[in-house]
Amino acid sequence: MPFLPSLTQVPVLETERLLLRGCRIDDLPEFTAIWQEPNFYRFLGGKPQSEEEVWRRMLAQQGHWSLMGYGYWSVEEKSTGRFIGNVGFSDFNRDLTPSIKGIPEIGWVLAPRVHGLGYATEAVQAALAWGEQNFPNKQTVCIIDPENVASLRIAEKFGYKELARIPYKEQPILLLSR
Repeated sequence: MPFLPSLTQVPVLETERLLLRGCRIDDLPEFTAIWQEPNFYRFLGGKPQSEEEVWRRMLAQQGHWSLMGYGYWSVEEKSTGRFIGNVGFSDFNRDLTPSIKGIPEIGWVLAPRVHGLGYATEAVQAALAWGEQNFPNKQTVCIIDPENVASLRIAEKFGYKELARIPYKEQPILLLSR
């Protein structure tokens, strides 16, 4: 399983309107509140997550950096300093066919209140630029609910192409590769 050298400090990325940084404990209340919004979780398993579940998610995202040398960034809106979501790479050892184990999987989730502002595009572009500089093998993948038209548009914008339509945890997903 290819990985980068362990990182204990998450690199900070900056765009015109966003700061991509490591997660902080004070992101938990905002992230938990976001996970209570149906427009947020409808394509992410279809149910809200408790504070405990969100905390475990944050720990897993942070743990990727130390174990894999890559992971998720917390996305902060520069104009407000407010946490608005996550973007980054993972390898969750998903049980999929075809297998994507060992291939960085990009993902992005932003608060519904900032949908339509171009923040996802801006954050994904910054993350992919970082990946281009740091991944020995440039291939990345993503999985998206086939009904998530907005995320599919973002994936297409960055050159992701459909690899397979498969079930994951008894739900249909699109597996895309770049």
